[in-house]
Amino acid sequence: MFEKAILWLLVFLGIGLFIFSLRKPPLKEWLLFFLLTGYFSSIIGVIVVEEGMLTYPVNLFNRHFDSSLTYEYVLFPVLGIYYYQSTFRSGWVGYVGKAAIYSAIITILEFFLEKYTDLIHYESWTWWYTFLSTLLLLVMIRVIVKYLPGVERQR
Repeated sequence: MFEKAILWLLVFLGIGLFIFSLRKPPLKEWLLFFLLTGYFSSIIGVIVVEEGMLTYPVNLFNRHFDSSLTYEYVLFPVLGIYYYQSTFRSGWVGYVGKAAIYSAIITILEFFLEKYTDLIHYESWTWWYTFLSTLLLLVMIRVIVKYLPGVERQR
């Protein structure tokens, strides 16, 4: 019961942060980054769970999904929007440095959730894999959006 309450709190927090992140233009770019982050994280999440590297014993939708929809479709994409907004005028060093900061934050939160709750259990997964996959995914999506024609404008 405690874990489900945490999940609902995280869902509402994620939705609130999502709405707050869209308060100024360019909305199209924020939404594109949100959707790309959700798309790629869901693919990676399914692979990791299907390979048995980690499990989500308590899940809001555990009857239908083995992966964490809360993380893959709400929390990580919202984090992606804030990462994109903070790197909007950055160069490569900024992309990687800020991705490392955002990845560290999400990794620390996941580490404590794994250690003190039943929301996530590492089987062969480690916090280091979370950090690296998050970092690489954020930078990859940032580069994709940067080079999509007509998306990112000079300011």
